Amino acid sequence: MVILLFCAALLTCLLLDLSILYALVFGLLLFLLYGRSRGFSWRALITTALEGVRTVRNILLAFVLIGVMTALWRMAGTIPVLVCYAAALIRPAVFVVMTFLLNALLSFLTGTSFGTSATMGVICAAMGAAMGVDVRLVGGAVLSGAYFGDRCSPVSTSALLVAELTGTNIFDNIRRMLKSALVPFLLACGVYIALGLVFAGAGETQDLRALFGREFVLSPLALLPALVILVLSLLRVPVRPAMGASILCAVPLCLFLQHRSLSELLSAALSGFHASDAEVAAMLDGGGVLSMLSVGCVVLLSASYSGIFQKTGLLDGVKEKLHALAGRVGAYPAVLLTSVLACAVSCNQSLSTILCSQLCGGLYAERSDLALDLEDSVVIVAAIIPWSIACSVPLAMTGAPASAVFFACYLWLLPLWRLAGALVGRKKTI
Repeated sequence: MVILLFCAALLTCLLLDLSILYALVFGLLLFLLYGRSRGFSWRALITTALEGVRTVRNILLAFVLIGVMTALWRMAGTIPVLVCYAAALIRPAVFVVMTFLLNALLSFLTGTSFGTSATMGVICAAMGAAMGVDVRLVGGAVLSGAYFGDRCSPVSTSALLVAELTGTNIFDNIRRMLKSALVPFLLACGVYIALGLVFAGAGETQDLRALFGREFVLSPLALLPALVILVLSLLRVPVRPAMGASILCAVPLCLFLQHRSLSELLSAALSGFHASDAEVAAMLDGGGVLSMLSVGCVVLLSASYSGIFQKTGLLDGVKEKLHALAGRVGAYPAVLLTSVLACAVSCNQSLSTILCSQLCGGLYAERSDLALDLEDSVVIVAAIIPWSIACSVPLAMTGAPASAVFFACYLWLLPLWRLAGALVGRKKTI
């Protein structure tokens, strides 16, 4: 009954278009009351909730740095220059596959699916409309590309969260993620090439250089912050120092290349970049510390649940059933099923990730295996549940209908590839 009440609160927020934070606060109170009814003191329950929060405390500074970095990348002209150079490569016959690849590239550099969808995704959608390409194809390609980097970027909040929850090294995780995603990535490219050839448009591409030139100095120097984060990541420099170096590199570009004042820079770092040109603003506004406040609260509240669940044994029955299922079909199929159910109920990537980590953690002897299976299941699955925030928000940004999720080829192929491998491996073992 407690779980059903929590699910009802989540669905109510979804139907009424309310912030999921209301449901998460309600869930915290609900689980505390459940623990109290089981005889635990308020002090013990609050202590266990705080212990859950401590497991993700290191990620909060990373969230702050990501907010500052994404704002200054906009103000320094880094994202506009990246988008302009990338958009010049688009041709009607390869438009769909290029949409996938360009969104994958930007999401890998920035680590944000929403930020990618709001910039490169919106631009690709506008170009696709001008060329007469089916909006469902464009929306699916954008969604696939946006979550390629959201899954395996060194500055991705989901990748950082998984590494924190599992106690693993993010660079080791990324190496394994790239390996497991290679075949699905290539297959997705093949499918998008075929779809592009069949449904090729014939319109003209948008002149983005003229558009962004009204707001920015479009110099190759603006690419330096992106190059810094990429090179430092390849050298396995820890994520937070790497992001700090990228931010420091962006500051002089904002001040001297784009001729922004110090007060404008500080304001953007806190509340996000806001372009003076309305058309540019629709594509590029965003970032800032405050933009990470909501996701930070979601992670904190979700993490507080883990301690309460462990203390009260609320999910012990579910864990037993999962262990029995894993004994029959293997660990990854059990994690994948848990991911589908968790994402469908919670409508949120962060909460689903924390729930799956807690429910499925006991299935693995190696924490690195748990980290990979979480990345190849819940992080991806959240983006193909139509009513999940992870899916609905990027599609809304690109103006694509919910049916576009069926064309998010990479997001389907990756878990199906892993599932097939797990079942074949299980059969061979038996």
